Amino acid sequence: MRIDRVKLIAEMARQDMTVQNLAEKSGLSRVTITGVRSGKTCSDKTANKLAQGLGVSIETLRTEG
Repeated sequence: MRIDRVKLIAEMARQDMTVQNLAEKSGLSRVTITGVRSGKTCSDKTANKLAQGLGVSIETLRTEG
C-alpha cells in the first residue's frame, strides 16, 4: 500500500509525535516508520498500524489515485 509521506509527516507534526512515539504506539519499528516516511510502500497491515498509532483512518494517510 502506498502511504502519502507528506500526509504522514504532517499528521505526526500536528500531533507533535516523534518516530519513536509512533513506534511505541503502533508496535512498528522506527526503521519501518522511517522507510514509509521516505516514500517506501508498505503492507496493508503496516498501514493500518500506522493509522491506529496516529488515531486516524487509513484513508487519511493513503495516497490519492
